[in-house]
Parts: sequence; C-alpha cells; structure tokens
Amino acid sequence: MPDLAPTEIARALEMRRFGQTYRVIARQLRRPVSTVHRSIQRFRETGTYVRRAGQGRKRRTSSRDDRFIRLRVRRNPRLTAVQARHELEAVRGVTVSERTVRRRFEEAGLGSFVPAKAPRLEVNHRRNRLTFAQEHRLWNADQWSKVLFSDECRILLNRIDGRQRIYRCKGERYIQTNFETTVAYGGGSIMVWAGICLGARTDLVVIDRGSLTANRYIREVLEENVVPFAPYIGDNFVLMQDNARPHTARVTQAYLNDMNITVMEWPARSPDMNPIEHVWDLLKRKVKSRIPAPANVGELRIAVVEEWRRLSQETIDNIILSMPRRVETFPGYMKSSKMYHFSQIAFTRKICS
Repeated sequence: MPDLAPTEIARALEMRRFGQTYRVIARQLRRPVSTVHRSIQRFRETGTYVRRAGQGRKRRTSSRDDRFIRLRVRRNPRLTAVQARHELEAVRGVTVSERTVRRRFEEAGLGSFVPAKAPRLEVNHRRNRLTFAQEHRLWNADQWSKVLFSDECRILLNRIDGRQRIYRCKGERYIQTNFETTVAYGGGSIMVWAGICLGARTDLVVIDRGSLTANRYIREVLEENVVPFAPYIGDNFVLMQDNARPHTARVTQAYLNDMNITVMEWPARSPDMNPIEHVWDLLKRKVKSRIPAPANVGELRIAVVEEWRRLSQETIDNIILSMPRRVETFPGYMKSSKMYHFSQIAFTRKICS
C-alpha cells in the first residue's frame, strides 16, 4: 500500500493532535491503520514527510525481467497475469506473485479492456474487400454522391450498449442504485429501413408485422422509396445494399434489373464500410437520450421516426464524405495482411464533433 501524501500526513497529524484515534483517522483518509501509524511515526522520528531511503520491500524483478513481461504481453495481448508469471518462471527462473505481474503491467501503461468486436473474415471476404478498395480508391466526392447507402436496423426498446458508467466506492457494486436492469429480448423492438446520400435521405420505413421477406422488400422498400428516389440523384444512380437474403433473392434482382437500377457489388461481412451504420448508431443514441424514454413499442416507433427527421443532414454528409479515407484504410490497399475495422462509436463521435 503506497504511503500517505504529505498533505495527508499533515491532516493526520492535526487530527491526532486533537485526540483522534488511528482508526478514526484511517477511516477519514480511507487508508489502512498501519499505513497511517507508520507515516505519523516516521514524521515524529525524522521530521520529514518523505520516506527514508532503503525502506520498503525489495523489488523481486530486475529490469530484464520487467522487459520480458512487457514484451510477452505486447506480443500476445490475451496473455493473463497467471500465464505471464508461469512463463517468467519457466524462462528466467524468477518466481513472483500474480499481483506483482499485474503491477508490472500497470507500470508499462497496460490496462485490461474488453476487445473490440468485428465480423469474422475468411480468405474470400478479405479478397473481396481488397477488390472493392482497388476499384473505388480513386472515387471522388462527386462519384460517391451518386450512391444511395441503404440498410435495415433493429432498434430495441431496452438496449444496454455498455456505455453507461457509474461512480461508486469499493464494495458498492450490488447496491440497488448501481444496478442497470435488463429485460428479456430487449422488451420489444422495431425493424426500420432507410437510405442516405449526399444532400438528402429517404423516409424511415418501419417494417411491421413479421420479418422482412424479398416480396416485402420489393413492395415496401424498393417500390415506395428507392425507385421514386432515383430521379433525385439523377444519372448514374447506384444503390448500395448488403448481402442479406431479401436483397440477393432472385425476385429482387429481377425487379432491380427491370427498373434499370444499378446495384453496387458489396463485399460480405463489411458493416464497417457502410456509412449508414454510423447513422444508425447516432439515431439509437438520440432515442436513448430522450426524456422521458419510450415506455412501449408504440412510443419507440414514434420516437425513432421523430429523431430520424431531426438528424442533421450536415452530419450525414460528413459521414458519407469519409468514404475516400475509409477505402484507403482497407487491408490489402496498405499491403498489410491485418484487418483494420472502424470503431463505430469513436468514428461517429469524431465526425459529429
């Protein structure tokens, strides 16, 4: 346990002068009684707040041992403190505790975090992403303005996204006010569809009563929204849609061919490439921040439609204009075998700021 800071020692001495016990002082400073007692005794003996040289437990690891631990965890971020301790003992013959290894992690500035999530990409997925990047890496803003980016999204009534944080003391995790309650299946949800492009967007389509089939996709989305929206963009209109089954069904492809609508060939498992995903994230945060929050699916539907209309078109345009930078970061274009995925939350906040 670290020693008291000079201001804490001065406060402890003042409380001690007024007759407070060590236990009361320790409770006020939130420090162990032994630490308070040791700091006060040292001040009385030496007259200084600084710890005397040579005091404290000797360091069990050398600089080479510390470097070994840092290199092992940097090469394998999923390495646990227990595994690092075993490797240190097996390779260098140094036996330390798990807590010591964790302290070395902290000294190196390494913290424990939840890993970012991304779709699993097989070889063919990587190859298709590379092909897409090579074909579109020279596209300018005028070419991207001809694309209508579209997608479906499911919005839950009670959605826990892991962003909520609370401030509490140690041992207060299970206090009633510190809980975030959950509801099975999110308490209900709605499925919506929309399309965005530079300078405009389609109406938000709420898909009620059942799942989205190919026939419903043609009837409720393409006929009512995409086909009437195409003349707005003009010549060289391109529809971007992912590889969901309603989109790739034969009846859907036949209808698009009959309407002379060009569909962008989209690589599978590439949500990070679609700018509308960031718009969905922004929309969900807007709905969640409403006061009062929607209490049922009906109120959720009204809230989602209202927030969709309130979204800033300038923000949407900024996200679409990020496509050239987005394509440049695709793997393969950078001659790298590693996959780089955009963080939807961080990227959206960067665009909106």
